[in-house]
Amino acid sequence: MTTSSSLDDTGAASSFDALWNALLPVGRDPSTGGYHRLAYSDADLECRDWFTSAATDRGLDVETDRNGNLWAWWTKPSGTRTDRDALIVGSHLDSVHDGGAFDGPLGVVSALAAVDVLRARGRTPQRPVAVAAFADEEGARFGVACAGSRLLTGTLDADRARSLRDASGTTLAHAMTAAGYDPDRLGRDDERLARIGAMVELHIEQGRGLVDLDAPVGLASGIWPHGRHRFTYSGQANHAGTTPMTDRHDPVQAFAQTATAVDAIARSRQARATFGRVEVHPNSTNAVPSRVSAWLDARARNDATLTAVVDAARDAAAGHARDTGTTVDVTTESTSPVVSFDPRLRARLTDALGAATDGRTPVIATAAGHDAGILATAGVPTAMLFVRNPTGVSHAPAEHAARDDCLAGVAAFARAIEHLACAPG
Repeated sequence: MTTSSSLDDTGAASSFDALWNALLPVGRDPSTGGYHRLAYSDADLECRDWFTSAATDRGLDVETDRNGNLWAWWTKPSGTRTDRDALIVGSHLDSVHDGGAFDGPLGVVSALAAVDVLRARGRTPQRPVAVAAFADEEGARFGVACAGSRLLTGTLDADRARSLRDASGTTLAHAMTAAGYDPDRLGRDDERLARIGAMVELHIEQGRGLVDLDAPVGLASGIWPHGRHRFTYSGQANHAGTTPMTDRHDPVQAFAQTATAVDAIARSRQARATFGRVEVHPNSTNAVPSRVSAWLDARARNDATLTAVVDAARDAAAGHARDTGTTVDVTTESTSPVVSFDPRLRARLTDALGAATDGRTPVIATAAGHDAGILATAGVPTAMLFVRNPTGVSHAPAEHAARDDCLAGVAAFARAIEHLACAPG
């Protein structure tokens, strides 16, 4: 395979380094090395300011849509054109709690650096091109992943979105208002959707597929279906010292048994199931709790398997609630069906990248959700580029990509944009 250094374009390294180093400190926890860039937090707003400044410095036309998504147009559509000719590239800037540096921002930085590369080559877009930074992709604060793209496409109801609450009780509407955005404008954006002809998102791989294939860059075939479900167990609060074990109605015991059962359910079906967030009320050391809320993230290779996993989890939870004298309510907060990225667009990108990768551009599936998947489900021809992650770790401080591989990603992104949108120099 061609080495990543030979894929680099003159100026790409300096452009990438300048953009990356300017963004790197924002929202970083010095004690863990992780990032806290939750939607509409101070760190997220600083990331948005960074994006606006970087895009404006390049003469790009920056706008914020009604759902908080950022768009930096290299060449902007004229009037209210609805011929679906715009090419959208980028990713997102927000993070999970104590997340890694690369998930999301690598795609935005690489898109801006790719624009620099193409300009240095004298390339001119022959169709509208925008670098996008989608809002609240992780859903780490308000619980619904890809909220910005879901609102854009109408798969998240605006009234429901406004009423979403974070752990402190702050609504999305309040957080947006405090950040200077108007939550009353949230909702499906038909005019903007009608302009989008294709989207290419670049992302760090969240796994070791490219490591095993010895490739710095790959393409995505699709995304596993996945969903988030809230399990709320209700019991009876009581004194931890004076209440006999036989007299307790302890929701923690019901949840703990369910967590163990769901792990076995997922393993037996080669799926993924994770209770990554748990809230206990009243959360006192010397009290039997009255309520436990736990959020299940479930993913599988196909919709049928995912449905079977979630149904089995519901049944297990109901049984454990009965056994412990408690009750359980299960609420589905978000779902995403299986996504197959556009094969014709992927074929075009394979051709575009072929010379740079000796014809070896691996195609791999992912179990991680992305804004590209939301737009694909809405009918937009969509593709994804992945950059190798040597640790295989994501959503954690150990998430990493080598600089040479990042530059290979910039080169691949530049070739993709050039092939899809630009005239020869």
